[in-house]
Amino acid sequence: MISHDAAAPTTAPTSTAAPATAKTTTDVAAIVDKVMPTVVEITVRTGNAQGLGSGVIITADGRILTNNHVVANAREITVTFSDGRTTQATVVGTDPNSDLAILQAEGVSSLPTATLGDSTKANIGDEVIAIGSPGGLRGTVTTGIISALNREVSISSERGSSVSYKAIQTDASINQGNSGGPLFDTAGRVIGINSAIYSPVSSSDGSAGSVGIGFSIPIDTAKELLGRFS
Repeated sequence: MISHDAAAPTTAPTSTAAPATAKTTTDVAAIVDKVMPTVVEITVRTGNAQGLGSGVIITADGRILTNNHVVANAREITVTFSDGRTTQATVVGTDPNSDLAILQAEGVSSLPTATLGDSTKANIGDEVIAIGSPGGLRGTVTTGIISALNREVSISSERGSSVSYKAIQTDASINQGNSGGPLFDTAGRVIGINSAIYSPVSSSDGSAGSVGIGFSIPIDTAKELLGRFS
């Protein structure tokens, strides 16, 4: 029922509006522009076979952090920098149990270096950026969030050995060739080394695609290895 019995007030009531909260957006392009020069593509020859992975530069004289499975049994390692330059590299330290390795690029100096973050301060829901060379597409950038922390990952190799570690889980797209590449936070700091994906379906050649479940080795685990070979 509509009624006109109530008189309109002669003075409009006053109210104070709540201040609007500005939404913070991540400038991914600016972060990528800053960190891209620190990411490398790694090509490995093992006999007649060739493998592909990624890595991140940690010292100006050419120390590079990557996955152990990227360079295991390598006879020749070639590093390609973001500007297209290439050089050979050698393995200077590995930790198969955590699937990490350190390379030394030859004949280089004054390289841009990545800033290592603190993976213990990572939170579920934090935005992250992965950069690497999936399928040989050097400098590919994908984004997502941290989906879980301390995720137990166990991977069996064709030789029967296995690797287990607690990983950062992310939905940033990670594919073959991303292995060994960095996972950055929104401050451009490396918080993980991308290492594995979960894929329920594989093609006839054994390759697998991303379904939004990727795993990254926490950078604090990598710092322990770096300390042993510094």
